[in-house]
Amino acid sequence: MTDPIADYLTRLRNAIKAGHRVVEVPASNLKKEITRILFEKGYILSYKFVEDGPQGTIKIALKYDPVNKVNAIKKLQRVSTILSTSKGVMTNKEALGLKLGGEVICYVY
Repeated sequence: MTDPIADYLTRLRNAIKAGHRVVEVPASNLKKEITRILFEKGYILSYKFVEDGPQGTIKIALKYDPVNKVNAIKKLQRVSTILSTSKGVMTNKEALGLKLGGEVICYVY
């Protein structure tokens, strides 16, 4: 099984390196929320959820500086996170599988 969030970040990184204006990624509720936050914090220009097929896609318009053409996103990195949840201490991936939230204890690089 692959890591869908790592795939999402890789698609963004690759699109930025290639100078693309728009990137499409397979949708999920978690990826929609990450995209929303990237937009609210000014890292992307806009986004659109497209309901095509069972999963749908997210179209993301990347944000570049109009003068020097540098992307607003400087670095994207997937890290492992350890959380304290109501069911005990576990990785972020385990908590997501159990649909639990929690407090981040540490990031592991």
